[in-house]
Amino acid sequence: MKWQTCYTLDSFLKKGEQLAKQCEVITFDLFDTLLVRRIHDPDLVKPSVARFVANKAQRNGLDWTWPRVQTLRDEIEAGQRQETGKRFEDHEACYPQFMGELLKQIFQKKADADLLSEVTDYELMMENSMLVPRAEVVEWLSALHAQGKKIYVLSDVYLPASHLKRLIKHAGFLDSVDEVVSSADSFLAKASGLAFPLLKDRYHLRYESWLHVGDNPFSDGLRPSEKGIKALVLRDSSEKFRKAVVKRYYNYSQGQPFWKGRTVQQLMLPMEKESNAFSPMRVYGYNVLAPLLAGFLQGVAEDCLRQGIKRLYFFSREGWMLKKVWDEIVPFLFPELPIPETSYLYVSRMALAGASCAHQGLIRQNADIVFLPTGNRDFRDVCRVFSLKPEGFAEILNRFDLQVDTVLSGHHEGYLPENIQQFHRLLEDDEFQVEVKRQTIDANKALQLYLQEQRFFEHEHVALVDIGWLGTIQRFFFEAVSHRKETPRCQGYLLGATRGIEYPTAYNNCIHGMLYDRDRFNLAGSTILYAQDLFEEACRAPHPTLNGYQLTPDGFTLEFRDQHDATGQAEKEQDEFYKELQEGIKEGSRQYGIAASILGFKFKDIQPWLHYLLVSRLAFPKADEVATIRHKHHLDDFHGHHSPSNKKIKGRKALWDNSRNTLRWNPLLRLKFFLRLIRDRLRE
Repeated sequence: MKWQTCYTLDSFLKKGEQLAKQCEVITFDLFDTLLVRRIHDPDLVKPSVARFVANKAQRNGLDWTWPRVQTLRDEIEAGQRQETGKRFEDHEACYPQFMGELLKQIFQKKADADLLSEVTDYELMMENSMLVPRAEVVEWLSALHAQGKKIYVLSDVYLPASHLKRLIKHAGFLDSVDEVVSSADSFLAKASGLAFPLLKDRYHLRYESWLHVGDNPFSDGLRPSEKGIKALVLRDSSEKFRKAVVKRYYNYSQGQPFWKGRTVQQLMLPMEKESNAFSPMRVYGYNVLAPLLAGFLQGVAEDCLRQGIKRLYFFSREGWMLKKVWDEIVPFLFPELPIPETSYLYVSRMALAGASCAHQGLIRQNADIVFLPTGNRDFRDVCRVFSLKPEGFAEILNRFDLQVDTVLSGHHEGYLPENIQQFHRLLEDDEFQVEVKRQTIDANKALQLYLQEQRFFEHEHVALVDIGWLGTIQRFFFEAVSHRKETPRCQGYLLGATRGIEYPTAYNNCIHGMLYDRDRFNLAGSTILYAQDLFEEACRAPHPTLNGYQLTPDGFTLEFRDQHDATGQAEKEQDEFYKELQEGIKEGSRQYGIAASILGFKFKDIQPWLHYLLVSRLAFPKADEVATIRHKHHLDDFHGHHSPSNKKIKGRKALWDNSRNTLRWNPLLRLKFFLRLIRDRLRE
């Protein structure tokens, strides 16, 4: 009997329907028929397991590297196949046997059933992460089962049937399968044709009413047809092309670092029906922001491991999403490694600014930060930012010929240089500083209580993670706690460090920009400056902004912004606007973690591709993309409500501020802004 071959999925399903009508039993090959792999080579899963085992061994004081573990696994598996070949026609292996032997040689007496189960669970998790149900074939299988057909899954693989059932259950169609049969259990495989008589005798089947479907012309075509079984083979040209693309990118990545990140993103792509519900907003979160944020946090985790940091705190509202990205990638990228414990801290510039003055007063450098935003104008803005009451300074201001509305910012009409000089003298006045400390001490005490609750002072070295950009939050945070002897060393990690104002770097307090840091020239990375607001809004938490810390009779309380005013309503609207974007970020981050783990790539390996993403999607975006993704509202409590003179802010319009039509019909606009970026970076 000659088997039949189809080269498209449609023709395969159509022919399968015809043949199935004549049959009572249908057996399905599993891999590349019911389940397709994201990777071109199934053996690429093995190194990730070797890294898991090596990490576990090192934590037990054993000197094992993952290449050494992988080599030993290959040797044990090959030896088992040779032994099997002496007794059976098929040179098959059985995972529990060779993995048990591997663990015994590495862990000696510590190798028990629990350890084997733990390693098996991890390997099956990684297998599942690379497997996608071929939706239409699975739907056909379920329909056949509903018609009363006997459905069996038959596979030549080293995983026993019990393991395959776990893969099928994860794929969601185990209820439509009567039984699963693996060559690892009997050492009788489809390749020799001996699996078919085994199945026939075990389940009392008849060859003449049997249809077998698979993807291998030899094992799934020739061998069953020799027994008189109807056979249908799928040679899917589109699937072969997809795997060829993955293989090419992977091969390129072995010699050219740029392609490492491209390979990761190729493995991240949704397959089959995974992308059906993706809106443009979700796609952008998945394809653009997810790899950027996940790569950033992979770099943070790697540096924490290098420095031995045991505790990490996510800062500000953006830290809420960053923590979710962290939780998605860490289980895959760093199994069995001493990754820091994490917490999300409720902090903000506004909440910390006042608390930072309680012991050091209002220093000049911090006061100057107030006038970086063009909306801030006078002493009332200083008081708003640092949670001060202007009336408490009336007499002191008069001594320096200042009023609460004296213009102190060069962005506004009425500014006089002598006024800012008088303001700087005011900052040196002891009476002024005493009043500043008096007004801010309670907020500082409340902050200390909050940090004690978060066990902040129990550590010698902590990591602080934030989006960026000036490091203002960490600056105020450290100044608020630095008076305590038990304050830990604070290592700050920012997505981008613009350093528009000098950061007071010290051994026990420093920041480091991961994708961009102005202290390290990086033209591609600097394109993150095109859309800083985008990252802030896309990552912010769905809760109100923290306004401050307040002492209460029994401790402290966190004071949040009232969401019933116009600004609060705008925040809610913005949260809803970016909801799908954030879903895409979380889903994409998980796939990033899986892909980078499978490939064994580090942050530095993927960095060139992340820089390409920044340039292509921020400096040279599509007009429709900007119009769709650009935020509707951007809340910045630091920014006041004064309107600067147009003359002062002329020429500050950014690329992403332009309309859809301007972006669409001015082809040189993007190049103009990019040349301006190059000029600005060279002048720094």
